[in-house]
Amino acid sequence: MTSDTTPDLLDCVELQTGPQPTHAVIWMHGLGADGNDFVPIVPELRLPATPAVRFVFPNAPVQPVTINGGMAMPAWYDILNRDLVRREDGAGIRRSETAIRAIIARENARGIPTSRIVLAGFSQGCAMTLHTGLRLPEKLAGMMALSGYLPLLDLAAAERHGANQDTPIFMAHGTYDPVVELPRATASRDLLVSLGHDVRWHDYPMPHSVCAEEVADISAFLQEVLA
Repeated sequence: MTSDTTPDLLDCVELQTGPQPTHAVIWMHGLGADGNDFVPIVPELRLPATPAVRFVFPNAPVQPVTINGGMAMPAWYDILNRDLVRREDGAGIRRSETAIRAIIARENARGIPTSRIVLAGFSQGCAMTLHTGLRLPEKLAGMMALSGYLPLLDLAAAERHGANQDTPIFMAHGTYDPVVELPRATASRDLLVSLGHDVRWHDYPMPHSVCAEEVADISAFLQEVLA
């Protein structure tokens, strides 16, 4: 495992399942966490030896978060209301989109085409996965949207790019989630389905977290789209 810093790129924690990886998973953490948050899940996925996969866990920039009294913490964008969507930090979301696109471009430069990259995220990281993935002009291998929602929902239909129209989207949510309540996630799911996207929906009897059954389902999804 390494920590990689390149000028103009976010600091990232990296973990490879084998030498000379041919595929990548770029996995964004949630509000207040960091790039180490999901590193322990990688061995639990029990992925096969081939193809070798580089897991990239970017660290969000530290910034004040309004709903937490202006306390500075790692955040992909500001959260202005507890309902998440009444007022949204559109400028912050788009800044993080640019930063994530730069990480994708760095993987391209290292020999991994976008078609072999899965974009993934939890909570705020989920929001950035869906926001960025829908707008990306190159096709991804897949998207994993965990315990989150699609921000700027009303703009998605007009701003999305056709490149990822058929990209599989794994969406997972806890039925007892008090942070991103289930209706917020199902509204995002329903919009994506109405736009014809390939949504693989899963819900689990859990709060704002990840459970063992979900990890097994993530593993199956990754083995499918990274085959």
